[in-house]
Amino acid sequence: MQPSGHRLRDVEHHPLLAENDNYDSSSSSSSEADVADRVWFIRDGCGMICAVMTWLLVAYADFVVTFVMLLPSKDFWYSVVNGVIFNCLAVLALSSHLRTMLTDPGAVPKGNATKEYMESLQLKPGEVIYKCPKCCCIKPERAHHCSICKRCIRKMDHHCPWVNNCVGEKNQRFFVLFTMYIALSSVHALILCGLQFISCVRGQWTECSDFSPPITVILLIFLCLEGLLFFTFTAVMFGTQIHSICNDETEIERLKSEKPTWERRLRWEGMKSVFGGPPSLLWMNPFVGFRFRRLPTRPRKGSPEFSV
Repeated sequence: MQPSGHRLRDVEHHPLLAENDNYDSSSSSSSEADVADRVWFIRDGCGMICAVMTWLLVAYADFVVTFVMLLPSKDFWYSVVNGVIFNCLAVLALSSHLRTMLTDPGAVPKGNATKEYMESLQLKPGEVIYKCPKCCCIKPERAHHCSICKRCIRKMDHHCPWVNNCVGEKNQRFFVLFTMYIALSSVHALILCGLQFISCVRGQWTECSDFSPPITVILLIFLCLEGLLFFTFTAVMFGTQIHSICNDETEIERLKSEKPTWERRLRWEGMKSVFGGPPSLLWMNPFVGFRFRRLPTRPRKGSPEFSV
């Protein structure tokens, strides 16, 4: 089915939904407000395991920093200051992780490739539109289909299993904050580990920790390895994300060498479009725009996410 006045480009040549198919544009539009109040969550086994591992590793780092290094210290203010700094960074990192994981990355509504919907777009004669044959939706410019989320995502950068979600138009800022805070907390933990090793060597491992010397060494070595791995990964991801934002080019577009057909917003304009508004401390706040959402009573069949 191809309405006059414009062309539908479909790579796999799947037909459009007929008028008597399951998609009902009127019922969909009437339920948009209800859908917006639901929590977005991808039911992917690998992603959920990676997300839980992320939280457990941060919890392990917090345990070692607090109970192995800071609480046994005789310097009260050293323990208080570093404890507050590290735990604040951990809370901000995990909050950013939650916002990235539970925020709709910019999913295109499923099954909107109907004759009525295309007529409502008021397309110009000869204008080409694209339909995704996998989720049967009209693909906006710069949208790509994610095989894990089973959805087309606006400005999809990549799918990250560590946050169990795509990084796209609506949650990229939270992903950037997550990588930044994890990198900062990793550096802080590595510095504290170095100071702890020096203190233990000078004190001949007698009073540097409440744990036995062998246990203390094992815990510190694992924390150093974790800190190095986390810092390397998140620092690289943070740099690539900032580069992509400043060049207004997603990772998928860069890998595919797609020529930009959109008006690019470079450097500060790109940063402002992602983080919202002029530069301020609010850019570093993962709680901006947060509001409680409700879980749906019944998950949708054939879909990996709780809400759409």
